[in-house]
Amino acid sequence: MSKLPPPDLTVDALGLRCPLPVLRARKRLEALAPGQVLCLLADDPMAAIDLPHFCAQAGHEFLSGEETAEGLRLLLRKGPPAA
Repeated sequence: MSKLPPPDLTVDALGLRCPLPVLRARKRLEALAPGQVLCLLADDPMAAIDLPHFCAQAGHEFLSGEETAEGLRLLLRKGPPAA
């Protein structure tokens, strides 16, 4: 099992409901360079479904999702620029 990279940026979306966690992640990804890792903290269960779909459509890599005491901790890696 490979070790997950540390996040370059953590986004707190606790208390936000769908689609706001994904929209917050999308906006914050704009400031990251390709290959950097974003951690999204969310307590909306839909974020665990929506974020992997967003990554697949937008060309990012969904790395992991885990439950924590506060909610969800979701990691994704920014993909290359769109051609």
